[in-house]
Amino acid sequence: MKRLIIFIDRLLYLHQYNDGGSRFLSLPKSFGKWLFLGALMITSSFAALGQHVLPTPLKTEMSSSAYQFGEKLSIGYTGKEKEVAKYLTERLKAYVTIKRTSGTSCDIQLQLTELPQEFGKEGYQLKIDEKAIQLKANTEAGLFYGVQSLLQLLPAEVQAGNEYSLLGYQIPGVLISDAPKYAWRSFMLDSGRQYQTPEFIKRYLDHMAMLKMNVFHWHLTEGQGWRIEIKKYPKLTEIGSKVAEGKEQQGFYTQKEIKEIVEYARKLHITVVPEIDVPGHSEAALTAYPELSCFRETPKTVMSFSDVLFCGGREETYTFLENVLDEVCELFPSSYIHLGGDEAPKGRWNRCPHCQGKIKEEGLANSHELQMYFSARLASYLKTKNKKAIFWGDIIYQDDIQLPDNVIIHWWNWRGHKDLALKNAIQHGYQVIANTNYYSYLNFPVSPWSKYFADRTFDMRTVYENNPSDLDDPDPLVLGMGCALWTDWYVYEHMIDRRVFPRVFALALQMWNSGERLPFDAFYRIVKEKYPVLREKGIDIGPGMKDEIGADYSWE
Repeated sequence: MKRLIIFIDRLLYLHQYNDGGSRFLSLPKSFGKWLFLGALMITSSFAALGQHVLPTPLKTEMSSSAYQFGEKLSIGYTGKEKEVAKYLTERLKAYVTIKRTSGTSCDIQLQLTELPQEFGKEGYQLKIDEKAIQLKANTEAGLFYGVQSLLQLLPAEVQAGNEYSLLGYQIPGVLISDAPKYAWRSFMLDSGRQYQTPEFIKRYLDHMAMLKMNVFHWHLTEGQGWRIEIKKYPKLTEIGSKVAEGKEQQGFYTQKEIKEIVEYARKLHITVVPEIDVPGHSEAALTAYPELSCFRETPKTVMSFSDVLFCGGREETYTFLENVLDEVCELFPSSYIHLGGDEAPKGRWNRCPHCQGKIKEEGLANSHELQMYFSARLASYLKTKNKKAIFWGDIIYQDDIQLPDNVIIHWWNWRGHKDLALKNAIQHGYQVIANTNYYSYLNFPVSPWSKYFADRTFDMRTVYENNPSDLDDPDPLVLGMGCALWTDWYVYEHMIDRRVFPRVFALALQMWNSGERLPFDAFYRIVKEKYPVLREKGIDIGPGMKDEIGADYSWE
């Protein structure tokens, strides 16, 4: 009976959006009468089991059929789909006896085929009827995202990997046609200021897969810590990983651990893009190697940033950074390496004889142009390795922009410079990643926090309706969109979940879905229906709206 209630209520909920012209779904009108009559007898809610697909698919067409799980389940593939079939088997093997086969007459059929052009590299088509579950895509990535949608149609316990039986469980008939808005859909985690365990990193990679995000932007270096093992320069981790005082600020990732994380991400169709932030935010590295600073000084460890930068005038600096990048490129097969470039005050560069000498030698006008030279030189080095260099938008705030063609601009500072970086990047022909601090920095809590300025807050409605990164008609140079979780001012590992969830659902939707949007209240209802799934996964859910927060609520 419970399964029947779930089945009817699921169709009932979807039916309310069937207005004839909706891009979300199409439902036979004959369903309406019996569905609404059935609703009068139903008090349980399918919604409570969190079985709506998020991010919202581009098109959903319901049918009157349903697939019912038996004691056994066959998963079919023809060869290239093997890795996705293995992933799906791992997710379901605790709930039903599974047989993987190369046959075509199976309960679940995974098929790489030639779907129309609009499906692209990551789109998929999921068809469910009484006979089988068919999943088609142009690539393995598309199949993988189709699997993520299929999993969201299953009970919360199954989605979380907890105890359950699928015997007799029904999934309503449906045809989902889906494809992403952006090729780049990223989540950034700041492991520089606060160290997180490899297990925590993998947990968040799983969350990203659920949300169909495909880039893990890993901020690995900061003033408070250098977190990546570089064998040529062991003091970077021997000293640089321990410069801050708190226990949460100690630690680094060995090259073995990094390789394991990169491989774990690869199986989830996630690319790991490392960030080595230079010339600023480098106090930890310069504590380990002070001879690379302008005045060979050991900097103070600060929570934000200082003007103790890598010296832009010393050739030793470029040799050092190129050697670091050699090892970074070996560890990360990504086509992209993030080189930071933000918040680099030029006070010491303006006084440094080496920097001033380099300015004169290269015919530069000032220290800003020296940073352009510094950035262009490192980007050119990456180009020899067939890598693209990503920089924060700070480097193109001024007009004289001379950077190699392998540069991508990461637009972030809406709070200080609005869309200046976006406009300058597009004007000069550079690709852009949209990731503005308002409203895609998830470390900004929903309500004021003692360690942040009071205006650094936003709730679900704000990000859903007013996010500057959510561009209505993006220029073709906009590569994609991201969100970020910075850990400045002691955002520790145990505090991250409540900042990320539930607001990340709005950001994931903006990255993925290019179709019509539900009104906020309807969207938020669906998000809250995911809470049982999140709780089953062990996620500590934070408030989504300001009016949900009591006077005694703590973000600590």
